[in-house]
Amino acid sequence: MNEAGADQSARDVFRLDNDTLAFRFTATLTNRNGSRFERLTSPQRLELWLRANDLMDTPATATEDDLRGAQDLREAIHRIGTAVCEDRRASRADVGIVNTASELGDAHLVLESGRALWKSAGHNPIRDALSIVAADAIAVLGGPDHDRVKACQGDGCTGLYVDTSRGNNRRWCSMNICGNKAKKSAMTARAD
Repeated sequence: MNEAGADQSARDVFRLDNDTLAFRFTATLTNRNGSRFERLTSPQRLELWLRANDLMDTPATATEDDLRGAQDLREAIHRIGTAVCEDRRASRADVGIVNTASELGDAHLVLESGRALWKSAGHNPIRDALSIVAADAIAVLGGPDHDRVKACQGDGCTGLYVDTSRGNNRRWCSMNICGNKAKKSAMTARAD
């Protein structure tokens, strides 16, 4: 499969529309409060997501342990993000998962063809890639915009996002997906 084909299949499998890398990662599991929909169903799916987000610059094969670790990291990020949205303290265990994932990586940014890209410097590109996701979560959830982290108000969506609107009044993780669904639902309700 060529690179364009790999990108297209990643778009078919994953939601890649969130501007925040860590929250794009949490979107690999949707509808946490209802009929959960898991998109990271195999080590190969993990590899696909990492490549689609420019986090793997070398060929690597993910294992079942990598997949479980990625899912644990994803859920810790989501729980911490939800705690931030609700102005609660995150659990020590979740903070420990994210901090450890960040510390274990050996990756660095490079400027290549006018783009900032992550390069793995270690012997475990999967771990390095997940450390980048963890570091992004730390920067967002503990950074200056942490008070702009919100949970989507879309029906059945538990997506997280950073509200960059001027009035800090955005309601949905994606206007094209959750916002459209909400507006269509409201129009249908008015028509009935």
